Amino acid sequence: MSSRGDVHPPAGPAAVPPALDPLAAVRADGDPHTDVYLTGTVFLDIIFTGLDSAPVRGTESWARGMGSSPGGIANMATALARLGLRTSLAAAFGDDKYGEYCWEALEQGEGIDLSLSRTVPGWHSPVTVSMAYEGERTMVSHGHEAPPPDFVFDGKHAPGCPPPSRACVASLVPGRREGWLGCAAGRGSRLFADVGWDDSGRWDPADLADLEHCEAFLPNAEEAMRYMRTDCPRAAARKLADLVPLAVVTLGSEGAYAVDGRTGETAEVPAIAVQELDPTGAGDVFVAGFVTGTLAGWPLAERLAFAGLSAALSVQEFGGSLSAPGWAEIAAWWQQVRTYEAGAPGALRRQYAFLDEVLPAAYRLAPLARAVPTLGFRRPA
Repeated sequence: MSSRGDVHPPAGPAAVPPALDPLAAVRADGDPHTDVYLTGTVFLDIIFTGLDSAPVRGTESWARGMGSSPGGIANMATALARLGLRTSLAAAFGDDKYGEYCWEALEQGEGIDLSLSRTVPGWHSPVTVSMAYEGERTMVSHGHEAPPPDFVFDGKHAPGCPPPSRACVASLVPGRREGWLGCAAGRGSRLFADVGWDDSGRWDPADLADLEHCEAFLPNAEEAMRYMRTDCPRAAARKLADLVPLAVVTLGSEGAYAVDGRTGETAEVPAIAVQELDPTGAGDVFVAGFVTGTLAGWPLAERLAFAGLSAALSVQEFGGSLSAPGWAEIAAWWQQVRTYEAGAPGALRRQYAFLDEVLPAAYRLAPLARAVPTLGFRRPA
């Protein structure tokens, strides 16, 4: 990327490697350099918060807050990097200021490996405007599909196959097979998948054929119930466990439920009550937390709890990617819970006691970079 001098990534300590490596105990000589590989579309997200209600046709609504940050697949990539995983992202970036901002924010600000990404001359960045209100959000997006890369996936190895990595995260598209998933699984990568909304309305389990390569599938409750033809998300999770070794269904304000089809183990954790500002990207942060705990070898209930905590902390900030928590914020939350005297936090102390082994004593790191209202301000000379 060329530098134009007037678009700057968020400055701050997120640009240095995190002081905590959650995989330190399981790393060994000969392991892949990359922990997690992702590919997908990067958006420039513009988020409006503080709306009292949904916009009404023919009127003008004013938001009390606004933030801009990389979005789309950048949400999950940032969340993984902030949890200390060596993250590689393959994506197309627009040849415009939005694209330059997103590239620099991810590479320089978050330490994400973009060596497999590319800048497309003359292609503008996809943009999403997200409006948060009443605990939900409404999004309007615009973009065009990026021109295909010069290489073509050959069904076997590179070019087109991800580099060796501990894990890959895929967003399944109903009815479309992703050839690289089988290649990655053949190389020993552990595959985690979520899925988007099925605009066709079919909700056909046969459209999820790529689950044959995956270790875990993490849909939300509505998606799981529609695919499994049931009105109970827990029943849907149990049926999904026949298609994939580990089914994890997020339940919104109720928390999350998981079924390990290999052992029959189940786990459920409640959601953590927080003051929600913007739910954009919370599902991506949940997946990142679950992947982290899985690669670190934690028990199922602890992975589920950690994923829920990561998502809960993220919704208290602007933006999908730059709202993702780092270890400093997790440590601060845990310290607050440990010093609480009475009531429900007692249950939290028991449920999250495993963090005492994860977090070093007196862990501290300066605050992370956050979404910024306006891009392109020139810094004082």
